[in-house]
Amino acid sequence: AVKVLNLLFEGASKSFDIECTVMRQIRHRNLVKVIASCSSRYFKASVLQYMPLGGLEVYLDSDGHHLNLVQRLDIMIDVACALEYLHHGYSENMTAYASDFGIVKILVGQNYSTLTATLGTTGYIAP
Repeated sequence: AVKVLNLLFEGASKSFDIECTVMRQIRHRNLVKVIASCSSRYFKASVLQYMPLGGLEVYLDSDGHHLNLVQRLDIMIDVACALEYLHHGYSENMTAYASDFGIVKILVGQNYSTLTATLGTTGYIAP
């Protein structure tokens, strides 16, 4: 899958650079892999691992798709594993908080910077 950044959103360029830096360092079976990225002054895009069944919202918000209880529990376990990895995988100097699979706050030591944009979706146009 390719995500193309809409450069009209304020701060989108910085958000893109931070997202690519963080996502390239993370490897876990429940987190989408960044395969490559392209960054120039007028164009930014990232190539992500392809998800053949699409996004989870299709199955949670659609009348045509239904998940049974076991499928929902499996998804919850996968999400919990990804979140546990993000929390456990960083040292005390760098702690990541993930919410909604898109909002990430990175705290570095006593000085912290907060990325309030939604990583992976804010500023992006669906291909």
